[in-house]
Amino acid sequence: MTTPTQKLSDAGVSIWLDDLSRQRLTSGNLQELIDTKNVVGVTTNPTIFAAALANGESYREQVAALAAEGVSVDDAVFRITTDDVREACDLFAPVAEATQGVDGRVSIEVDPRLAQDADATASMAQKLSQTIDRPNALIKIPATEKGLPSIAATIAEGISVNVTLIFSLERYRGVINAYMEGLERALENGKDLSTIHSVASFFVSRVDTEVDKRLDAVGSAEAVSLKGKAGLANARLAYQVYEQSLQTERWKRLASAGANPQRPLWASTGVKDPNLPDTLYVTELVAPNTVNTMPEKTLDATYDHADVTGDTVSGTYEDSAEVLDAVARQGVSYREVVELLETEGLEKFDKSWEELLETVRTALDAAS
Repeated sequence: MTTPTQKLSDAGVSIWLDDLSRQRLTSGNLQELIDTKNVVGVTTNPTIFAAALANGESYREQVAALAAEGVSVDDAVFRITTDDVREACDLFAPVAEATQGVDGRVSIEVDPRLAQDADATASMAQKLSQTIDRPNALIKIPATEKGLPSIAATIAEGISVNVTLIFSLERYRGVINAYMEGLERALENGKDLSTIHSVASFFVSRVDTEVDKRLDAVGSAEAVSLKGKAGLANARLAYQVYEQSLQTERWKRLASAGANPQRPLWASTGVKDPNLPDTLYVTELVAPNTVNTMPEKTLDATYDHADVTGDTVSGTYEDSAEVLDAVARQGVSYREVVELLETEGLEKFDKSWEELLETVRTALDAAS
């Protein structure tokens, strides 16, 4: 019998796990997910690494060695996380080879404290890429307004990028523009465009969480009937933006020079509202050339009981626009919501980074 995860893959959705730890690597768990649940990539972020290090038995030996070396906390975090990502890249190398680098990708985020400094972000992206030294690594850069130039600069150097924390359609258009600008500069620099890959991580459930809270505050029957709809509508309209970008003359010139499309990636796909189906942001966002990065709980639910019926995005654009219009008519400001979510997203990553530093600091002190 064909599993739901296999059906997703057959429909053109790449399943990436939104988690990584040394325990997953050493225990064989990650390999098992590749073998059984169609996982073809991994995403990480500061929160994921903070959780991994907090349960850090498998890091004890390396932490002791780093403590003996007397390295700084920042350097220890850099060494630990890049080692995990390098090892994961090696694990996924056969997938990367089989898909010409489209999948088999492992993402690592630049220090989120640099999000408002384009030059520092681009410099950190280069350092991460050189340190990991694997062609299937993806460097994650937040899609802040100030982050857009660093995305273009990193792509121009031939480094593959996962653009993260995208909430609005307007910002997504800016991300696509930054990718194309980076490719144009890479071409001028003599880079082989076919080796450069990118995904644009469009966040889904967080949009519903914030919009639904505001709809509840309005309290009308129409407002309540719109709950659980804005996140999908926003993401589906993002896919329309992606399709439109591939029709432009600018893109066609880059494609003829060997460029790869920047695939939409659905992030934040764990369902927060218990009244909604637990696979909602998987089954309702099936479209060719997309990635769905799932926490393990969502992956397990998908594998167990998701009803995958093929493309659920194409042809929905008119209805999706109407959903966002209806939300606006309830007095919920789209701009306010997406700006708040970006600010909160950066704050969460900053907080997680501080927790990560504190966890490592404590471990280094204990090992000294």
